Amino acid sequence: MTTQQPANRPDSHSEPEAVRVESLSAVTLSTADMARAFRFYDALGFELNYGGPDTAFTSFALGSSYLNLIAESRGPIHWWGRVIVYVSDVDAMYRRALAAGLTPQMPPADATWGERYFHIDDPDGHELSFARPLRS
Repeated sequence: MTTQQPANRPDSHSEPEAVRVESLSAVTLSTADMARAFRFYDALGFELNYGGPDTAFTSFALGSSYLNLIAESRGPIHWWGRVIVYVSDVDAMYRRALAAGLTPQMPPADATWGERYFHIDDPDGHELSFARPLRS
């Protein structure tokens, strides 16, 4: 018969407790100009959850997650990667960006890995990919 150690008193010879990553809560991006960044995300139709163009911290609802912006004035912001956002219609999001006067990196395309997508940079150089899985 095997006995388990209480969760708060692990045995030094036992495996660590299994932890499962459940979801992405939020991505926080720094911005050198909150008002400019706010206008960008607002033009794309992101739903404001907290803050706004004149605050140091802004949060947009993104499905069950959040995209946060934080004012940063300590130095230049450099490219770090990409946030991939699933949307219901990639082409409609692309048209929305164009209608708002924004400049996507390229038109929507079907990728070999099974997504339709396009990329666009926010005003601070953070790359966003708007995507949707292709139907088989």
